[in-house]
Amino acid sequence: MSYVDGFVAAVPTKNKEQYIEHAKLSALVFKEHGALRITESWGDSVPDGDITSFIRAVNCSEDETVVFSSVIWPSKEVRDAGWEAIMNDPRMHPDQNPMPFDGKRLIYGGFDVILEE
Repeated sequence: MSYVDGFVAAVPTKNKEQYIEHAKLSALVFKEHGALRITESWGDSVPDGDITSFIRAVNCSEDETVVFSSVIWPSKEVRDAGWEAIMNDPRMHPDQNPMPFDGKRLIYGGFDVILEE
């Protein structure tokens, strides 16, 4: 069964084009290291909740937009090997491909797929 990495971040709205360029290079590297599919989604209809929400989770300010991303892998084993290779890939070094957002507020996790239609 597939494995999914999910990410949520607050990106300065003015950095949208920078984020797209960052994401394109990152997607290329991820696919070279085994990822099957990458999605990058720019927040459009993201309500701020009273108790929980994407906005609250990443402490998104008014001049930022919530981004939701996912990486689909064929298995956890491929993902683990891929991540190791990605972390050692010079194209992912912050000097080469800087994150155009505050990485301290990035939320991420790996998930076993339990239903795939």
